[in-house]
Amino acid sequence: MTVAVAGVGAIGLELARRLDAGDGGLRLVAVSARDRAKAEAALAGFRAPPPLRPLAALAEADIVVEAMPAAAFDAVAEPAVAAGRIFVPASVGALLARPGLIQAARASGARILVPTGALLGLDAVRAAAEGPVESVTLETRKPPAGLAGAPYLREHGIRLEGLEAPTRIFAGNALEAARGFPANVNVAAALALAGIGPERTQVEIWADPTSTRNTHTIRVEAEAARFSMTIEGVPSAANPRTGRLTPLSILAALRGLVATLKVGS
Repeated sequence: MTVAVAGVGAIGLELARRLDAGDGGLRLVAVSARDRAKAEAALAGFRAPPPLRPLAALAEADIVVEAMPAAAFDAVAEPAVAAGRIFVPASVGALLARPGLIQAARASGARILVPTGALLGLDAVRAAAEGPVESVTLETRKPPAGLAGAPYLREHGIRLEGLEAPTRIFAGNALEAARGFPANVNVAAALALAGIGPERTQVEIWADPTSTRNTHTIRVEAEAARFSMTIEGVPSAANPRTGRLTPLSILAALRGLVATLKVGS
């Protein structure tokens, strides 16, 4: 299957690099970037450097991966869905505000594949959600640098500089979290989509100057099971707002599309 990647930042470049290294059944055929010169320099060492294409042209590939700032989401998603492609968003939070995109995919025959990203245990959450679920909560703790620039902080005049102790800076549902922290908590959106929806999924976000990792703890109370899970992700050196696990998760999801043996639901 052919793959096009929108964005060559911390997520997109690592994914493109691994696809270029060779993987049975997957072929990188195009990328798109805001800064063409920077992208060309980053791709120069590839075994087979992919062409730089406009965002809309990426929909010529079988699979379109979105790994750009959330503001560019529609320019990537809409052509891919209209063309009936497999669309893989890294900006998962953007989906929560766009239910029409799912309806459009149903009409065109497109598929929207949400990767696990920096989370864990979405298989268990999806399974539990097949029955009654009392509650799903997510507690996210990040170093202050990993939350810098979030709209919620600007709107509420919250400053993280000089923070000395872990501080809760947000409590609300997943929809509110995705709006206030579009580059920081795509994990909340993925959890909500896998489970009981964005209005019922509760989220806490902590700025933790004592931590060097992005820590996410899921707690689920359901008829079938009660469980909690914690993952400590290493922030990307290129962008502390995302983790090193995210591009690997997308690659694993793509491999699942072409694998002879696929493990997990």
